[in-house]
Parts: sequence; structure tokens; C-alpha cells
Amino acid sequence: MDRAPGTSVRLRLTLSYAGFLMLAGVLLLAVVWVFLLRYVPETIYTAPPEPGMRRGPLMFVPDRPFVPDRSDLQQAFVPKAAAMLTFLLMFSLLGGWVLAGSMLAPLRRITNATRLTANGSLSHRIRLEGRRDEFRELADAFDAMLARLEAHDAEQQRFAANASHELRTPLAITQTLLDVARNDPHRDTGELVDRLRLVNTRAIDLTEALLLLSRAKARTFTREHVDLSLAAEEAAETLLPFAEQHGVTIETAGDVAATVGSHALLLQTATNLVHNAIVHNLPEQGTVWVTTSVHPTTVGLTVENTGEKLTPQLTATLVEPFQRGTGRTHADHAGVGLGLAIVRSIVQAHDGTLTLTPRADGGLRVTVHLPLAPSHTAR
Repeated sequence: MDRAPGTSVRLRLTLSYAGFLMLAGVLLLAVVWVFLLRYVPETIYTAPPEPGMRRGPLMFVPDRPFVPDRSDLQQAFVPKAAAMLTFLLMFSLLGGWVLAGSMLAPLRRITNATRLTANGSLSHRIRLEGRRDEFRELADAFDAMLARLEAHDAEQQRFAANASHELRTPLAITQTLLDVARNDPHRDTGELVDRLRLVNTRAIDLTEALLLLSRAKARTFTREHVDLSLAAEEAAETLLPFAEQHGVTIETAGDVAATVGSHALLLQTATNLVHNAIVHNLPEQGTVWVTTSVHPTTVGLTVENTGEKLTPQLTATLVEPFQRGTGRTHADHAGVGLGLAIVRSIVQAHDGTLTLTPRADGGLRVTVHLPLAPSHTAR
């Protein structure tokens, strides 16, 4: 926004300091005038010399003492007061300019950092030294904001690169299959159509996952009362045939867990967690435990599964987009690599927390904590 030029804050502070100091000086002089000089009479009466007392070489007549009246005091006081006010004005202007510059120095550093940020630089920090005050709290808050923006920007760039790679793969496969069909017109097209269908289905799943992830981050959903236990049971019932195909048993338990949010997104959260627990399980006789719990201010959804032993370092990377189990595998059941990333975004959009912990016997424990519904909190 274009603005008309105006006086600087430093100049305004300097004039304010000088104005207050001059006002204090004038008030002090007014007090001296009102409470001191006005009690001095305009003329002071002195007794005339006694008769017969004359000055002479042999006669001593003491001189009468000099007693100043109001006019004498004014002539002596006003020039000195004017000189002192002039000195106060010069001193207040100079001292105010230096003091205002010293106080506004942190603000200039913050302004320079803001300009650098506006130009696209997110790696710098203010790091304002000194004790905590308003400017340092502002600088610390700005540094924290820059750190979050830098991390978010790096995450977006990494996500865009991964998404581009994931989307390019099915498109490249489709292009190859089409080239094969065009170069070999006598080839059986049934197999090519089936493979094209599988590749196209994968591309659609990936696109829908990206849209769901974007919707969760944007928080564009209507909030309503949701029973997390019902969402968990629905997800388990929906995925029960899929679990039977993989030889996995699903066990559900828990209490009524009322929260506030989007039923569709929370159901997607439970579905993704259960699906992930089924896929990354033992080859046979695996188990998935789905439980809900109620705490004083939160409700919890915990999904545990048997499986291979995981390290804490690997567990910390599972919520990153396009990370699948022990690496970037592309098995038929591996999904699109956005399951836990979508769960994290949905949980954050509902002001909750997501915790991943490797189980000692192998497998993973995923815990989601969401705010308890207000009516249940009051109880």
C-alpha cells in the first residue's frame, strides 16, 4: 500500500521528550513565581537617615543595606531562567534523539528482517539479545514464525517434488503401454487394458489422497459432535474383509469418546490407521487392536498392530508423505504413501496430537488425542 510520507517515529519521540522536559521546566518556574516572587513587594521601604547625622571625615555613618524589591529580582531571575530553558531545550532535543534511536534500534532490526522475509529469505533470524521486554518478545515471536515458515516451505517443496514423482510414474507407465499398443497393433489389448486400468486407479487414488490432504490442512469443514468409538468400529467393520484376506484379526474395545469435528475426516483417520495396521502386519496370524479412551480433557484412539520391529528413527519418518514402511516400496498393497500424512493433517486440523511408538514385540502403536466435547468436559 502506498502511503504519504510522514515524520519518523524517532523525530516524534524526540519532540515528545523535549516537550515534556520543557513543560516540566516551565511548571517549575511557574511554581517559583507563584509561591515566591509574588510575596516580594514591588517597593521596599527603607528608613531615611537620622537628623544631624552627616557624612564627614570625622563622622561614621553606616551604609544602609541593599534590599532588592520585585523588579530587582525579576531583572536578576528572568535572564537566568531564559538561559536555563534554552539549555533544557537543546539538551532535551539532543538527548531525546539519542534515547529514541537507542530504543528504536531493535525495531529497525525487526523491520529489516521483515523486508528480507518479504523478499523470500526465510533462513535469517533476528536473535535480539538482552533481557526480556516488549521488543524482545516481538523478535522472539518473529523468529519462531520464521522457523515455522521455513519448515513449512521446506515441507511443501519436498511434498511437491514427491507428488510430482508419484504422479509422473503412472503417467509414464500409461504412455509406455499406449506406445506398445500403437507399435504392435496385433497385440492382445485385453492385458493392456487391464494394466491401464490398474495404473489409472492408482493415479485416481493418489489424486484423491492429495485432495483430502489439502482439505484437511485448509480446515474447510463443518464441526459437529462425533463419537470416535463409533468411527473406529465403522472403520474396523469396513476393513474386516480386507483383514481376513491378509490373515489379520481385528479386536475393538473402548468407551464412548465424544469430540467435535468432521465425521468424514475422523472416519478417514480411523480407516487409514486400521488399513495401515493391516497392511504392515505379520504375513499370517497378525492382530490389530483398536481401542478408544476418555481422559479429563481429551479422548484417545489407539491402533496397535503386530509386525516387524521398528526403530524410533524409522518411526519418526512414517508420517512424512510418500513414506511406506521400511522405504519407498511400490507393492500392490502399499497404497500411495499418504495414509499417515493425511492422519497427521486431520489430527492437527482438529487441534489434536498424533504419537507413533514402536512396540517392543514388533509392530507399531499409533495414538490420537483429540479435545473432549465441551458438554462432556463440563461433566
